[in-house]
Amino acid sequence: MVQNEHILLVVDAFTDEPFKGNPAAVCVIPEGDQYPPDEWLLSFGKEMNLSETAFIRARPGGDGFDLRWFTPGLEVKLCGHATLASAHALWELGLLAAGETAVFHSRWSGVLTATRDGEGWMELDFPVRRITEKTPPAGAIEALGAEPAEVVFGEHAYYAIFENESQVRALTPDFTALSVFDPVEQLEGIVATAPGDDPGVDFVSRFFASPAGIDEDPVCGSAHCALAPLWAARLGKAEFNARQVSARGGILRVRLDGERVKIAGLAVTVTRGCVVAAPTHGQPV
Repeated sequence: MVQNEHILLVVDAFTDEPFKGNPAAVCVIPEGDQYPPDEWLLSFGKEMNLSETAFIRARPGGDGFDLRWFTPGLEVKLCGHATLASAHALWELGLLAAGETAVFHSRWSGVLTATRDGEGWMELDFPVRRITEKTPPAGAIEALGAEPAEVVFGEHAYYAIFENESQVRALTPDFTALSVFDPVEQLEGIVATAPGDDPGVDFVSRFFASPAGIDEDPVCGSAHCALAPLWAARLGKAEFNARQVSARGGILRVRLDGERVKIAGLAVTVTRGCVVAAPTHGQPV
């Protein structure tokens, strides 16, 4: 690594095994540099072709880090696994001390923090996404290929509630049908969820995010900002062990705390390098 280059890591989040969990690219912009133009950020997200690419930059005066997230198709307002990956990257690169809290300033979701315990578990502090009643667009639920027991809305996605885990695992959505729904209309996708079958697993989920350019997000941390209040109302508790049952799979510890949701997980780095096509100038955040 040389001074003033953009460091790049690929981190598997919500797992301690390489090639499991949800991979995120983390691009660390050199201190003092401005953010590259939005067109470059989106193009880089497309180039990475992961469910999320995070861009982090140290703020002046040691006031934490700016953080933005891009899918291959758009910039999103909140992302859990890429925030977990970003905090992991800062500690691994020595940009944060071992016991120091990671403080991220986001454009739309306010200040987000991450802390780490002695066993490597990192806990994110995120805002609650409240569950409301809202009619899904025509054809959205049908595109799942199975009829849920109930459908609610959680600020960014619809939540299809099934009776058991087997139903969620068996879903084979029509991604072409799902992809026509516009994320600008607050529809990033559909989350399918059900009680967990295994002892010690409170609930499971899968996230189909075709409108955001991702057929299935392997492990979506931000979806748990709505899953926490959803399952708190049904199970009468505030702390959960959650499992995302995608092909890669992932484990999360989730805790509802008033208007915040604490989401904990592990992470492992699989790639480290630098960006050689980084722009030489940028724009203010």
